[in-house]
Amino acid sequence: MRYLIFSDVHGNLEALQALLKFIKSRKIDRYLFLGDLVGYGASPNDVVRELKSLKPMEIVRGNHDKAVCNLESLTSFNPIAAAAIKWTRKKIGDSSLKYLSQMKKGPLVLDDTITLCHGAPFDEDFYIFGEFDAAEAFLHIRTPICFYGHTHFPFVYIEKGRLVEGIPVFGNTREFKLKKNARYLINPGSIGQPRDRNPRASCAIYNSETKKIKFYRFSYDIKGAQKRILQESLPPALAERLTIGI
Repeated sequence: MRYLIFSDVHGNLEALQALLKFIKSRKIDRYLFLGDLVGYGASPNDVVRELKSLKPMEIVRGNHDKAVCNLESLTSFNPIAAAAIKWTRKKIGDSSLKYLSQMKKGPLVLDDTITLCHGAPFDEDFYIFGEFDAAEAFLHIRTPICFYGHTHFPFVYIEKGRLVEGIPVFGNTREFKLKKNARYLINPGSIGQPRDRNPRASCAIYNSETKKIKFYRFSYDIKGAQKRILQESLPPALAERLTIGI
């Protein structure tokens, strides 16, 4: 089975549409979305509509999804992120809001091999940055693979015995062969707001038969996404950061 793993669209319609175009020529059996469909970007209703077209889909919610639904306080958000959440609350349609509110809380165990979460398996809002965080996360999963998002960095953590190694994923394509005697925490990066100084959208495709996962980066209409943000009078920094991927 071939899984598309993607995360952190953040209201960026142009990036999500580029993903849909990118996968047209690739056989996908199941879609796995790791949260934060909205927030930051200017197209919350459009990205909800587009996401609904992907089936079969498994989804876990992100902290921005919760905040838009008033399921989380804005006290933990920086001023720019909070401003985007408040704008999204005003613009979100009833059907889109209902869809966001029904997203599942992670971790979500799909079968005996895959777990999904937004931040970490022990806390959906926790950021996994470094081997110590990853080691804590491995204590809370029972499957060989856990896909997570939230950081906007494509990354692979490998647990072999008691050792945990972190590998940042650079370049526009990179493939890993998963080993039987190891466990993995894998972040596909962000579709709508990459933060590793590569502005291209990021996703991954996992083949459960070959045990290989391949990371992809692809371009999208950044200027179009920026234009929408500025037209809606959202903070200009949300547009500016897309150019350099931070």
